[in-house]
Amino acid sequence: MSAQNDMRPIIIKKVKKVSGDGHHGGAWKVAYADFVTAMMAFFMLMWLLNATTEQQRKGIADYFSPTVPISRISGGGDGSFGGDSPFSETVVAQNGTGASDRRPTEGRQAMGMSGADHNSHQLETAMLGDIEDSLLDGGGDSRLTDGALDQVQTRLTDVGLIIEIYARPNAPLFLADDAGLQPWMLDLSALIASLMTAIDNPVAIGAHVRAGPIVAATDTGWERTNRQAQLVREALEAAGLAPERVVRVIGHSDRTPAVESIMDVRNDRIELTIIRNFP
Repeated sequence: MSAQNDMRPIIIKKVKKVSGDGHHGGAWKVAYADFVTAMMAFFMLMWLLNATTEQQRKGIADYFSPTVPISRISGGGDGSFGGDSPFSETVVAQNGTGASDRRPTEGRQAMGMSGADHNSHQLETAMLGDIEDSLLDGGGDSRLTDGALDQVQTRLTDVGLIIEIYARPNAPLFLADDAGLQPWMLDLSALIASLMTAIDNPVAIGAHVRAGPIVAATDTGWERTNRQAQLVREALEAAGLAPERVVRVIGHSDRTPAVESIMDVRNDRIELTIIRNFP
């Protein structure tokens, strides 16, 4: 009996004890890294919103905008594949896949408008948008100088395209005693007038001034703003704007401030409105 017991194999059982979960395999590090990245992106966004101008934010937004509409544009010719030349503009009317023989702007091409059945309101909106982009250029290469760019804002509304030109400390819009426009304002007026030749919409001109510390006995804000609005009208017409297109020239005095502080220099401003023909 003892001999049989001596022949049995000896089995050794080892038990491995595991304490804890071993940091879950490190998956928490990936989640933590994602969280830190998201927080960095959030704080970067907050910093950009506070440190950039409206035009710069528009340029950043346009940089990340999809470019799909560009692929909808073709040559518009009559070759086997819809165009024998990328510059054929007189063969096929623009319908979203071809070019146009009249002002083939990027905005109209992206909206897919045809020469025969386009919506007048959409066409007008696209053309006003082209003027806005040409003035400020959402891509970042503005036609304005850095100083002028900080003093110009635009917005496209149901009324039309509004171009506001603000004064800044040490950068007024007019010469002393409103004897004329500052040189940079003359250059800006010439640029705006050249851009407005692409359309025939009516134009309204408004002038605003900041409130003074005391009420002046003579030369009130009404007189000043009327004189300033007329100076801008004359500059635009001298630069090529047809006089019959100007339908309204108004001096607003200090009645509609742009900022809460009514004596802020930013309230000295000119407001140009390219009025819609198709509301």
